[in-house]
Amino acid sequence: MVKGSFSVRLPEFARTTTFRWTLAISGAFTLCVILMFVFVLGEEYSYLSSDVDRLNSENARLVTAETKENRARRLNEYLQNDPRRVKLGGLFDSDGNRIAGNIENLPATLQTDSSPTDVSLIRVDAFGRDRQLARTIAHRLDDRSVLVVGRNVQQFTWIVGVVRRALTLGLIPALCLGLVAGALLSVRGQKRIDAVNRKVQRIVDGELRERLPTRGTNDPFDKLAVLVNGMLDEIESLVRRLAGVGDDIAHDLRTPLTRVRVSLERARQKAGSLDELRASVDKAIVGLDQSLAIITALLRIAEIEHSRQVDGFRDVALADLVREVGDLYEPIAEDKKVDFTVKAKEDATVHGDRDLLFEAVANLVDNAVKFTPQGGHVELSLLRKGNEAVVRVCDSGSGIPIGESDLVMKRFYRSDKSRCDPGLGLGLSLVNAIVKLHGFDFRISSGPGCVAEIAGRSADA
Repeated sequence: MVKGSFSVRLPEFARTTTFRWTLAISGAFTLCVILMFVFVLGEEYSYLSSDVDRLNSENARLVTAETKENRARRLNEYLQNDPRRVKLGGLFDSDGNRIAGNIENLPATLQTDSSPTDVSLIRVDAFGRDRQLARTIAHRLDDRSVLVVGRNVQQFTWIVGVVRRALTLGLIPALCLGLVAGALLSVRGQKRIDAVNRKVQRIVDGELRERLPTRGTNDPFDKLAVLVNGMLDEIESLVRRLAGVGDDIAHDLRTPLTRVRVSLERARQKAGSLDELRASVDKAIVGLDQSLAIITALLRIAEIEHSRQVDGFRDVALADLVREVGDLYEPIAEDKKVDFTVKAKEDATVHGDRDLLFEAVANLVDNAVKFTPQGGHVELSLLRKGNEAVVRVCDSGSGIPIGESDLVMKRFYRSDKSRCDPGLGLGLSLVNAIVKLHGFDFRISSGPGCVAEIAGRSADA
């Protein structure tokens, strides 16, 4: 005979962390409430016992103080004034026979002249005969008789019943309500997680435009979704930018490589002399140099963008740096018949890499001189704006078309106005990468007469 086995699988909501925590907290709350009631009952019992013991001792003392003949009368007077039938008492002779009182017989377990104790007694009166649990004290008198004085502890039993009903009517519904709330929260959270899982799966499948759902409640789940959505926006942008860069690289390398091939092919077919062959080879070398320049610039930008090495940053005196760039480009501007002015009277220091900052400023000046026509003007200046040190490059060229100030910072982007001029379209991308590495701001204006600024917090501010 094959014995089969089966396991009960809990519902999905019951296996979530939220429901388990709710169950644990509800159980801890229930335990704390029960312990609190036990403590209250213990204190109440202690208080009632002390009060009853004091009353019993006082009444026993009053009966004992009477003469032998008046003790029975005194005990009966005490027992008569008892509308709630809680008073118990009995006077027994030395043989245990009842002399007076409403206790049927002397309990065998009751010890005389000992501490008060709870004893089960049989009460007899006009209403009949019944057994009661009483807090009792017993004294042996001088004539060997025994006086028993007790009080029914039914009041404490009533209190225990009240507490039990309070626990039943209050704690159990509260516990059930907590479990229902935990189940609802668990189901609600599970639905949100399922929705997120579906979105994530679509993103994994290539739907980069998908975003995690939000409800606008500003709860932790919404805050996490907003943060992840921001990360997805950046990832989508990077992926699309990477795809665009690949296309741009292929396009920009195709032209010079095609020229190299055509030049070499013509030289092989038509070169009639060594000089003609050398001229064709020189043109091919120029095309290859242009291709290598593109690749070198791309590698340089990637190196800067992925660099996190800021340990080598030092304080850089911008005035000296600006003057050095000016000395480098002043002859170039003079050859092109462009008026070139350098203003670096301000003393400003920033924290960064001097070589990279020099490269960024040089690229801006190079662009300004390149795109400024003869008779134009280029100005390189250093100034301060509050806590910022600003390197500004102004020119009187045609400038950047309106709406393209952000586009010109992308790799290989070249405005229609600059298509006929030599260049790779990577200079401003390089500048932007250097500025981002330093945490500075790069601003460039659109319209006639370009104004480009690199602004960073001054180290001596």
